[in-house]
Amino acid sequence: MSVRPKKHLGQHFLKDESVCQRIAEAVAEDLHVQKVLEIGPGMGALTKYLLQNDAFETHVVELDAESVEYLNINYPELKGRIYQRDFLKEDLSSLYKEPFAVVGNFPYNISSQILFKVLDHKNQIPVVVGMFQKEVAVRVAEKPGTKKYGIISVLLQAWYDIEYLFTVNEHVFDPPPKVKSGVIRLKRNNVTKLACDEKLFIRVVKTSFNQRRKTLRNSLKSIINELKPGLDTTLPLFDRRPETLSVEEFIELTQRLSV
Repeated sequence: MSVRPKKHLGQHFLKDESVCQRIAEAVAEDLHVQKVLEIGPGMGALTKYLLQNDAFETHVVELDAESVEYLNINYPELKGRIYQRDFLKEDLSSLYKEPFAVVGNFPYNISSQILFKVLDHKNQIPVVVGMFQKEVAVRVAEKPGTKKYGIISVLLQAWYDIEYLFTVNEHVFDPPPKVKSGVIRLKRNNVTKLACDEKLFIRVVKTSFNQRRKTLRNSLKSIINELKPGLDTTLPLFDRRPETLSVEEFIELTQRLSV
C-alpha cells in the first residue's frame, strides 16, 4: 500500500501534469549532460515525466522519509538513485564527479539557498530549471533598472544566462499556495573567470544593494576607505544607484576598487 507523504519544508506538491510536462521538456531542451538531479520530488509528479526521457538519467534528493517510501514503492526504476539527504548540506562534488543538471519545484522557504548552493558549484551545474515563488523567479531573471533587480540577480547573471519561462497559478498545487509561481531556466554562460577579484565582486554587490537607496559613492564608502582611500569618486559611475548597473559595470566597479 502506498503512503501519501506529508507536506514538509514549505513544499506545495504539483498536481497539474501539463505543468510537470512543460518543466521536464524545459530540462531536456539542448541538454548536454547525462544526469539530472531533481530536488524535493515529493510524490513524483515531475519525476514521472523526467523518467520518460531516456537521454538522461534521473536522480532525486528528498529529505522526507515518507516521500522516499512513496517514491520507492511507486517508482521502482529509481532504485539506487534516491538520496534521502538535505540538498543544502550535500557535498555535490562527492556525489557526482561529472556535470549534472538540477530541476525541481523548489520549497519556497529555501529556494534562494538552493540557488546560492548552485552558484557554489557553477562549474559542475550547467543547467537549472526550477519553479519558485513568482517574486523570486522574476528577481533572478530581472534586468537592470528596476527595484526587483538585486543581489541574487547580479551574482547569478554573472555566471548564467537566465530565462523566465512561464507563470504557474495557485490552483495546480496541493495545498494551494497564497502566491503565484514562476518557472525559470538557468544556462551556464561562457564566463570561466570574472575580470576582477571574485570575492571582492561579491562584497561590492552585496554592500551596494544593502543600501540601495544611496549612490555608490555613499554605499561603498567603507570599502573605498579600506581599500582605496585616494580613489577618485567624482566619476559618473559613483553617482549611480546599484539597480542601474549591469553585471559588466559591477565588474568595472570592482576593478576600480581593487588594490
